Amino acid sequence: MLSLAATQAHLGPIDLDRLLTPEIQRPARYLGKEFGAAHRPWESGRVRWVLSYPELYEVGASNLGHLILYNILNAQPDQLCDRTYLPGPDLAARMRQLQIPLFAVESRRPLRAFHIIGFSLAYELGGTNILEMLDLAGIPLKWWERQPFTPQECPLIFAGGPTATSNPEPFADFFDFFVFGDGEEVLPEIGQVLAQSLAKPRREVLLELAQVPGVYVPQFYEGIPPRPIVPGVPERIRRRVALPQPQYSIGLVPLVATVHDRLVMEVRRGCTRGCRFCQPGMLTRPARDVDPQAVVEAVVQGLRKTGYSEFSLSSLSCSDYLSLPAVGAELHNRLLGEHVALSLPSQRVDRFDEQIAAIMKGSRRSGLTFAPEAGTQRLRDIINKGLSDVDLIRGIRTAVQEGWDKIKLYFMIGLPGETDADVIGIARTVEMLQRECAALGRKRVEFTLTLSNFVPKPHTPFQWHRVDYADVRRKQDLLQRELRRLRGVKAHFTDIRFSILEDFIGKGDRSLGRMIEQAWRAGAGLDAWWENIDAAYAAWVKAYCGEAVDPSADPVALCAHLPMRELGLEDPLPWDHIDTGIDKKWLQKDYRRALEAITVEDCSFEKCSACGICGPGFGHNIVIPPPPVPPLQSRPTPTPDPLEPQPPAQRFRITYGKTRDLRWLGHLDLMRLWERACRRAGLPLAFSGGYHPMPRLANANALPIGQEGYGEILDLELLARPGAPFTPEELRALLAEQLPPEIPIQAIQEIGLRDPSATEAVYAAEYQLSVSCELPEADWPTWVTQILDAREIWIEKSTKSGKPCRFNARPLLYYLEFQGLAPDGSARLLYRGSCRNDGAYLRPNQLVQMAESLGLPRWTLQMARRLRLLWQDGTSDPD
Repeated sequence: MLSLAATQAHLGPIDLDRLLTPEIQRPARYLGKEFGAAHRPWESGRVRWVLSYPELYEVGASNLGHLILYNILNAQPDQLCDRTYLPGPDLAARMRQLQIPLFAVESRRPLRAFHIIGFSLAYELGGTNILEMLDLAGIPLKWWERQPFTPQECPLIFAGGPTATSNPEPFADFFDFFVFGDGEEVLPEIGQVLAQSLAKPRREVLLELAQVPGVYVPQFYEGIPPRPIVPGVPERIRRRVALPQPQYSIGLVPLVATVHDRLVMEVRRGCTRGCRFCQPGMLTRPARDVDPQAVVEAVVQGLRKTGYSEFSLSSLSCSDYLSLPAVGAELHNRLLGEHVALSLPSQRVDRFDEQIAAIMKGSRRSGLTFAPEAGTQRLRDIINKGLSDVDLIRGIRTAVQEGWDKIKLYFMIGLPGETDADVIGIARTVEMLQRECAALGRKRVEFTLTLSNFVPKPHTPFQWHRVDYADVRRKQDLLQRELRRLRGVKAHFTDIRFSILEDFIGKGDRSLGRMIEQAWRAGAGLDAWWENIDAAYAAWVKAYCGEAVDPSADPVALCAHLPMRELGLEDPLPWDHIDTGIDKKWLQKDYRRALEAITVEDCSFEKCSACGICGPGFGHNIVIPPPPVPPLQSRPTPTPDPLEPQPPAQRFRITYGKTRDLRWLGHLDLMRLWERACRRAGLPLAFSGGYHPMPRLANANALPIGQEGYGEILDLELLARPGAPFTPEELRALLAEQLPPEIPIQAIQEIGLRDPSATEAVYAAEYQLSVSCELPEADWPTWVTQILDAREIWIEKSTKSGKPCRFNARPLLYYLEFQGLAPDGSARLLYRGSCRNDGAYLRPNQLVQMAESLGLPRWTLQMARRLRLLWQDGTSDPD
């Protein structure tokens, strides 16, 4: 861990230029330069927060809950909220090497400079990531190690999220407090308490926070289940429930591509289907619909403000949002011709019909995913899935008739009451669906199956079930054999090692805290990533079993060493102190119903199931009657073929810079930035044709990551607009409002639609270099002359296949000039060299190689800037 002294001594912004190098993977993750980021003045926050989804940036920055809470906190007048994420292993190693603490991305200040840090604990294996982040921040790992410090001296550490609300006990050692349930209302309440108590002793502050409904301070509780050991704290902690607020879903637009790289809008919170394996369905009741018109307006405004080309309507079961057809149709009509795609990530196949299919169709059709969960009707009744074979066939046939030929299906193995016939039933179900699709006379449908292992979760009727993982592995093998004979089917099985660890930790108690820390110290981290499972599993095995179990041996052998026992229905549970609103007696009764394959109706649409949730503490189901579905409009096409693109009316060549922090942005991310800036500016982009149209934006030559450019070239094509066409001046003004200051526009020129592309037009690039070489200034002009006078200079490069290849680089160098020494003694050079799209491109490092090839003293390249690109007419821009 970085020492407290090291982090306390320097609480100002860290020097990112010192930390980042071109060798760091995706360095733009760490810039904090997203469009829409708050960047509140440091002095404006009486209480300074950091929120973290403790994963790599691409996962964390796209999490909807993380974004909503960030926006809500920054809307409070005296609260400042920044963000941080788990750094990649390469950056973490460099931070430790340079003794640079983990920082918040916007202010770039060390986490120790803040008053409170909140982590989203979203899955059982996420604890090691949090320990890694605390260690990098120089913050003591355990709550009692932080107890001597006030929040002004060392930030409060808390966690919320699904796993925190489910069972916080395995992680209790590491957190000052937990928040149960929805955070939209409780986090501002916590901020109000802290605004009056930051200078107080830590224990006193925590006693005040324990009075906030939904806040759990584990140091004030002991036992199984935890009971209060100090007066004045609640016996049980009630989960918080809040209404969705779609306006707070609009905000950050990451610079790099994220896992959910789209606008996400919640349409319904909570689910009352009653699937007995589903923890989110139990922990998010009651169901709460969002007003349909509010959803429509939030999506339209969100797309305008962010520039996203895709949006998602999100819910645990968005098909149960009765207004979905009307909302989808209205959005289809409002966004017609804008090349925006809709994705619905959590649909029920029994509600997929022609209306839903129609709103999902568009210029960029997304895929379809359904979750039958089990392969037989008997087992679907046991888990209360509420799905019949007739429903499944009807939904899949509708999808195929509407043009889908790739469908994903989710199933589980190891469910209570499952037999081999149920497992084989998965293959039989897929085979049945293949026959039904073939009868439609369409091309063969490709099915991709994800086969997860059932893991019993707290607060569900199946929490008392004990999984036999040896039997699960046998059933995996059985199903693999059955699926091999089916063509057009791909199957992905979840690694059983993930499931064992999730089960063990998810139902554990405080005694696991020591094991979690030991696993982290043994190398666990990024545990939910497939590529990390070997190292993570080995670390967990070592943490609990020492040398008694070989991590490379049969993973089922680990189960014999873990205290994974069958729970009795009356046993005290480590999570019994959490008031989720669902009566434990009801869960016991529903478990007995499951064993008899008795189903329970969905109380949002049928009679009440008497689970205990409805009442003044948690509210009631809010189901909004659906409005009428408007008729779908269609855009007139100028060509008979709907796949033919609309012809562009104008073409512009933009000269711009890629400077300062954004030199760390990769080429594909840069092009995505340009597209979103154009969309926010309201420009009618021209698109390519086909099933996956792309905007007609073309960059002349990609810069390497970490290199600045001051005369980059981009071609942009636009459709005709009513009235007068765009002028270069108007276009520049519109784009300048949407681009970051690190992407300055130098010039814009309108060019002919048939003019050569920017890539074809560029013939040379001009660079300014800084190179170090410990020799007198007077020798540099001689060296430059020696290079220019040479007729051949042979150097080596790698071919596309990676093989070394020697070539004569001298014809690629057009001009070279020594511009003097900098104050640090480095030499400044200006050169102009070939930069053609046929591969004749003289890069800065190759100029250094040319000097070495001539036997000149060794040059070390310190910096390279591309000053401009030159077109075929001999200029770099229209001026």
